Amino acid sequence: MEIFKNLINGQWVPAQSGETFEDRNPARNSEVVGVFAKSGKPDIEAAISAARAAYPTWRLVPAPRRAEILFRAGEEMIRRKEELAQSMTREMGKVIKEARGDVQEAIDMVFFIAGEGRRSHGFTAPSELPNKAAWCERQPMGVVGAITPWNFPSAIPIWKLAPALVLGNTVIFKPASDTPLTAHRLVEILNAAGLPKGVLNLVHGPGSVCGNALVESDDVDLISFTGSSEVGRHINAGCAPSFKRVSLEMGGKNGIIVMDDADIDLAVEGSIWGAFGTSGQRCTASSRIIVHKAVVEEFSAKLAARAKALKLGDGLDEKTDVGPVINKAAQQKILEYIEIGKAEGAKLLAGGAAETSGPCADGWFVQPTVFGDVKTSMRIAQEEIFGPVTAVIPVGSLEEAIEAANSTRYGLSASIYTRDVNKAFHAARDVYTGIFYFNSATIGAEIQMPFGGTRETGNGHREGGTQVLDVFSEWKTVYVDFSGALQKAQIDN
Repeated sequence: MEIFKNLINGQWVPAQSGETFEDRNPARNSEVVGVFAKSGKPDIEAAISAARAAYPTWRLVPAPRRAEILFRAGEEMIRRKEELAQSMTREMGKVIKEARGDVQEAIDMVFFIAGEGRRSHGFTAPSELPNKAAWCERQPMGVVGAITPWNFPSAIPIWKLAPALVLGNTVIFKPASDTPLTAHRLVEILNAAGLPKGVLNLVHGPGSVCGNALVESDDVDLISFTGSSEVGRHINAGCAPSFKRVSLEMGGKNGIIVMDDADIDLAVEGSIWGAFGTSGQRCTASSRIIVHKAVVEEFSAKLAARAKALKLGDGLDEKTDVGPVINKAAQQKILEYIEIGKAEGAKLLAGGAAETSGPCADGWFVQPTVFGDVKTSMRIAQEEIFGPVTAVIPVGSLEEAIEAANSTRYGLSASIYTRDVNKAFHAARDVYTGIFYFNSATIGAEIQMPFGGTRETGNGHREGGTQVLDVFSEWKTVYVDFSGALQKAQIDN
């Protein structure tokens, strides 16, 4: 079997240790998707050296020329969309229609951000002094370490790589070890599109070694991380001594509010999609459904029936609704949380076990699980499970629903189902999240809008939209005095 290598300084090279690791299909664990370089700190150091050496030249390439490389990469991603989606499903289990959407999101982001090669607007402002001009412009950060998760192995890397590159940074890309093949294909495409050597480097390997080496290096100027809040806290602390910029996109415990005047069938449909899309393995997953007591019985019965009817299996089967979870450890963690929910007194309405029959016999599957009669104080209502488990929380009013929505340490996404526009705007104002939806699930963010959350979901930065440019660049203010004399601001006015 082919051994996939690292890309360092424009060359595909093995790990210096010679070690490798296997990438296995979570739907068919006996299938090895690929064998990859298992890198260590020396490989990261080589990639950092290459990126640092390439930076002075790359930053001076005109931004429109940098953008042209991204446009070419985007065209190749369109041509290879189905190939990328198929390999993604094989290595992380996402059903094929979602994998195609993941790739399309990456394509959309590449083209959107490539357009910033001819924009990346700064602004001008009038000086308080005569014969003096003032403006501001963006300058690149330097060397970027991009550490990405496995659940969106195409979209999230491109959210980071595209803006970093178009702004003139150089990059070391450390993808999740559960999805190295998708990362390899993306870098293969970007490299072939014309990136100079050393501008984009790919290093496979464990986060505990490779990720830490990026965080600890004084030659890395920015860490952009998406993953768990626990790892994000560790990265944040590691970046603090050197004042390294760090952008964190982390966990969520997102709530859908269903009011007594809601379209119940529509709310059930949105909750099924929000809770069990990507097998619940999204930071925006609808893991809590906050339902008015007047309709909770009807809603819960319909939600449980729909959950039980979902078809589990290999994501490459077009008829599959829910694929596997990413690996055995994830399956065990999810099953442990299900037992915690039972022990806490929540009522199991659907699912509640691993699925091991038929097409699920050789994979890591968990039945779509619905708990009822959940209290906000329960662990299953507070902690991120990251699997196909959702909790129905009964409430008696809009105010109580908003309180429940705000009752976690996270603040990424929330939504409300109601026919009352006043209730909708009230909730949108008072639910403290980075994203809010009316009459939709908590998933479905679009690339032209900022993405990110509050509290332990992130550290204030946003990805997506033009706001992502603020992560990967510094502002420089420029003053030009053409008066021919020394003028003193705040004094000579």
